[in-house]
Amino acid sequence: MRKQIVAGNWKMNNDVAQTEALIASLKAQNKTTNAEVMIAPTAVNLSQASNSVKGSTIEVVAQNMHFAESGAYTGEISAGMLKSIGVNTVILGHSERREYFNETDELLAKKVDAALANGMRVIFCFGEELADRKAGNEEAVVGSQIKNALFHLGADAFQNIVLAYEPVWAIGTGETASPEQAQDMHAFIRKTLADKYGNDVANSLSILYGGSVKPANAEEIFSKPDVDGGLIGGASLKAEDFFAIVNAF
Repeated sequence: MRKQIVAGNWKMNNDVAQTEALIASLKAQNKTTNAEVMIAPTAVNLSQASNSVKGSTIEVVAQNMHFAESGAYTGEISAGMLKSIGVNTVILGHSERREYFNETDELLAKKVDAALANGMRVIFCFGEELADRKAGNEEAVVGSQIKNALFHLGADAFQNIVLAYEPVWAIGTGETASPEQAQDMHAFIRKTLADKYGNDVANSLSILYGGSVKPANAEEIFSKPDVDGGLIGGASLKAEDFFAIVNAF
């Protein structure tokens, strides 16, 4: 059975005190759930957050990492550094990294390789922009992003990969793909994986939806057969809203 996952991407929000306060609220809200619950604080607070979640089932994950083990890469963080503070999962390929920091499929393939080589789990993000959707090119764009960054991997690698579909036009805009649009794309993604790696790999892979999920729409989105959870942005910054989404399963 595929894992149900709800991951909160905090982006560039919360200083140390705010991080501790939010984690305390999350721990208080964290009731019994079958879903895996993850939070991704900003890099400077990862170590503190890892200590703060102890005694709970919440996992702290990173928002990004470099492909090199070490070297002259000012401002970057390696997989080994993340592992050394107890962070074992990393988000790669987020639309904001692609847009603002020019991360290409080729670069992301190297980051994925580095994470997997260090025994990390990857939440790999991809998705189309509004112009792609309006032109009817969303499947071509999504398919190429997946193939270019991941299809050099062997089938076993997907045991440590979670996919996250982000319709870029529905991130931070207040727009949300309809549950039917989300399901259609998730089904296409799963078929794309099945065509390359077979049904066993495709059907065991968790695919998250990442486009303005809120307490009001989470239950309907998560009810779709190929949607296995969410990568949550703004709503993850409020403990009550975040766990309303977690409990939407």
